[in-house]
Amino acid sequence: MPDSPISEADTPSREPRFEAVVRWAEYIQENPPEVWGPQQNAVVDGQIDSAAAVERTPKEIERIRAFADDVLDDKE
Repeated sequence: MPDSPISEADTPSREPRFEAVVRWAEYIQENPPEVWGPQQNAVVDGQIDSAAAVERTPKEIERIRAFADDVLDDKE
């Protein structure tokens, strides 16, 4: 998260990220999917758009697709 505080080691602190995950988990438990679903979709769509804007070589694209295929195979 870009707004995460930076520690002395120049890496984002895990605590704000954990707190954000907890807040999100509470939010989705307290609200129906019709409320939080479109919000989550907007975040994911934005990340996909950002990733699409980055130039990648064919080899990098192949590696990414192979990784995605492996993840999907593990879920089945």
